[in-house]
Amino acid sequence: QMQLVESGGGLVQAGGSLRLSCAASGCTFGGYTMGWFRQAPGKEREFVAVVSRSGDNTYYANSVRGRFTISRDNAKNMVYLQMSSLKPEDTAHYYCAASQIAMNLVLLTVTTRYAYWGQGTQVTVSS
Repeated sequence: QMQLVESGGGLVQAGGSLRLSCAASGCTFGGYTMGWFRQAPGKEREFVAVVSRSGDNTYYANSVRGRFTISRDNAKNMVYLQMSSLKPEDTAHYYCAASQIAMNLVLLTVTTRYAYWGQGTQVTVSS
């Protein structure tokens, strides 16, 4: 059973940066595509970014492209989300997720394609 634990959230001013981390255990980490999602109060959980099993390929939501960077370290069983130029609308609970489905990353933007989820970490961006 894979376990995911996120960390690194917090309160930051608009324009600032944060780096989220997600530690995986209980799995062969390199066999999973890893994604980040977020959910703001009263809204549905939405896709943020995804990284391929090797880490060579990434795909982002339009709302974060150019500001966020997803990466992974398979030797450490870690996935990261570097967030820069943060905006108040980035405020949400951020979740790390893992998928064993082998498909184009563009198709891995829906929550139902991910089998494992962490508990999330809160990011609050003040204006």
